[in-house]
Amino acid sequence: MQQVRPRPDPAPSRWSYRLQRLMLTPLFRRLLRIGVPFTIAFAALWTYLSDEENYDRVMLALYDMRAAIEERPEFQVRLMAVDGASAGVSEDIREILSFDFPLSSFDLDLPRIQRTVRDLSAVKSANVRIRPGGVLQIDVSERTPVVLWRNQGGLDRLDAGGAVIGPVLKRADYPDLPLVAGQGAQDHVPQALALLDAGGPLDERLRGLVRIGERRWDIVLDRDQRIMLPEERPVQALERVIALDQAQDMMARDIAVVDMRIADRPVIRMNDTALEQWWRISRTSLGEGSQ
Repeated sequence: MQQVRPRPDPAPSRWSYRLQRLMLTPLFRRLLRIGVPFTIAFAALWTYLSDEENYDRVMLALYDMRAAIEERPEFQVRLMAVDGASAGVSEDIREILSFDFPLSSFDLDLPRIQRTVRDLSAVKSANVRIRPGGVLQIDVSERTPVVLWRNQGGLDRLDAGGAVIGPVLKRADYPDLPLVAGQGAQDHVPQALALLDAGGPLDERLRGLVRIGERRWDIVLDRDQRIMLPEERPVQALERVIALDQAQDMMARDIAVVDMRIADRPVIRMNDTALEQWWRISRTSLGEGSQ
């Protein structure tokens, strides 16, 4: 009797089934297509570069390639142009940025150059770029001085925000700029400008503003006259003094100080000559009255 062989099972084995299911996974196929070649290439490169001579040969080739690109004529900077700055500020910029042209544009750190220019006291803002034609272009906006500040170190120019622009050798070099003095005056330049604007009628007699105790202002006039302003609402107090002066010609008299520190009780102090004359007249009047 002939023995019947069992038919082979057409179903895949368990491992074959799992492998087929894994091959249907997109991530696994991507790993085989990209990850395996990358790993092999990386291992080969690592092995090659682990040899010091091979590493030096590759780095030298990369350096030569970079140098060949950076030294191309279209990347060369040959000049520096400074626009918007006065002669003195332009000279200062060229002094602190003493480049030896020509240079490759890849060797210029534009953000650092811009910060260096902005750090100059006279510079309000700066924009740095490389212009076509190989020109390092620096556009500068300078601070505008509005007052002179007398301090322990001498005279300095201040802008409207109180930033120090630079020293001044002589007051006569800036006769059109008003003078402020005292510690802390640089922190209250806007208020000083408001007082100068309100004190327009006294402009011809105005000598300057003095910051007292870092709290308030005194206005100094010629003939050694002084208007002492309060800490609060100094502009309004000055306007009251000007109104009294226009109505009664008060500041033309022998007055040394107009004290407005207490707004409800202003005080007027006469100078020494007027005070002596007043006492003499008073004694004379008393003497005549006793007779």
